[in-house]
Amino acid sequence: MTNVVDGVGRVGGTAQAWAALGGAPELAGRVRYRGVGDLGEGPLPVDELARSTVGVCALAAAELAAVRAGGGAGDVAPLVVDEGAVATAFVSERHLRVQGRAPVSFAPLSGFWQAADGGWVRTHANYPHHEAALVRGLGLPAATPEALRAAVSGRPAVEVQEAVYAEGGLAVAVAEAYGEPQPLVEPVRESGARGRRLGPAPVGRPAAGVRVLDLTRVIAGPVATRTLGLLGADVLRIDPPGLPEADDAYADTGFGKRSALLDLAEPGDRAVFEGLLAEADVVVSGYRPGALERYGLGAAELLERRPGLVVAELCAWGWRGWGPWAGRRGFDSLVQAGYGIAARCAGAGGVPRGVPGALPAQALDHGTGYLVAAGVLRALAEGGGRGLRFSLAGTGSWLVRGLGAGEGSAGAGAGAGADAGGGYSAGGWLREVDSGYGGLRYAASPFGDWARGPSRWGGDAAVWLPRG
Repeated sequence: MTNVVDGVGRVGGTAQAWAALGGAPELAGRVRYRGVGDLGEGPLPVDELARSTVGVCALAAAELAAVRAGGGAGDVAPLVVDEGAVATAFVSERHLRVQGRAPVSFAPLSGFWQAADGGWVRTHANYPHHEAALVRGLGLPAATPEALRAAVSGRPAVEVQEAVYAEGGLAVAVAEAYGEPQPLVEPVRESGARGRRLGPAPVGRPAAGVRVLDLTRVIAGPVATRTLGLLGADVLRIDPPGLPEADDAYADTGFGKRSALLDLAEPGDRAVFEGLLAEADVVVSGYRPGALERYGLGAAELLERRPGLVVAELCAWGWRGWGPWAGRRGFDSLVQAGYGIAARCAGAGGVPRGVPGALPAQALDHGTGYLVAAGVLRALAEGGGRGLRFSLAGTGSWLVRGLGAGEGSAGAGAGAGADAGGGYSAGGWLREVDSGYGGLRYAASPFGDWARGPSRWGGDAAVWLPRG
């Protein structure tokens, strides 16, 4: 983030996202974009989604910095977001190398499969428990692509979907039409109370001294919290010990935070968690609706107990989900399938005609992550005491319905990753660091770089660091 004004602003999507976050309209034009970025071709404006979500996060960080310096929104200086940095960060999982090895993005049983009625099903079996549920739900004789293909081809798409979900697995019939409209951001509650007063912050670290309890997994939520960690927050991720995170996923999204394991059903661990909650400023949760309420940790309950908190919740299918979808598990690829995006992308990016496709990035995940971070930063700037909701379906709804192509064009100034011919190259934003997983090559954040690599998942103590 650079306080200079070179480059031409693209404020179409930025203004829309900033308005959804409740920001002062006149600030949207202070975000400028420069350089070259390229997330690949496709029928939907993914590049605009990427630049806009990162842009509003940069703007929210600048607003918080201005407030903590004793000023207000009007003191936010113009700032620049580099498009090459955005494009690189939006596919950070593709750039990751763990001791020279490329990560496994999708397991053999994750993908598109044609059903008996001519429709398609998208499955997600990257985690062992989801693979086991998929095998149970369809009665597969073996956990192989051949067995899955044969099973799906003998049943209608929706029947496959329901059989797998009934066993706790993940399969979605590919929708031909877009799903019901969803809000990009949904403010759900304001307590009327203010959180802990935040004094001046170091330059580039507007969230310094803020404690963030991270109850998220996989990509969207962890992208939000690794961003807050880069911006100075003390982020502590808490997971149940019986639900391991994939090593490759945490090697990518574990920057800027620590990770500990607590079983909330066990009294001793619950007491530790309650102690952490008592000193937290922010809670970010990424579980499906209703999952945390059974522990008394829904947004309404948290704000009742701690009126000054900022609570950001995100889910897959939207808080105003249609039919049974709001309470279902989901991932970016599944929401693309169920929301009609995969059908819109059929035949794109080298996919055969008639076969569902995908966005050129897991843009719903990454875009939602930056929106969540922006929402938290804005809520802190306004004193805390509020709950916000986000969803992958809400970001998808914005992508297919409301997101404009933007205004203007790339600025004259090339970013650090622009090659000599003016094209995009990711190399300028790739870094190397040691970590709990060994040597990593990774994508830097559009906001700078982390001080160190991630620890191993679950390997840290469940304690806050001293406030600095």
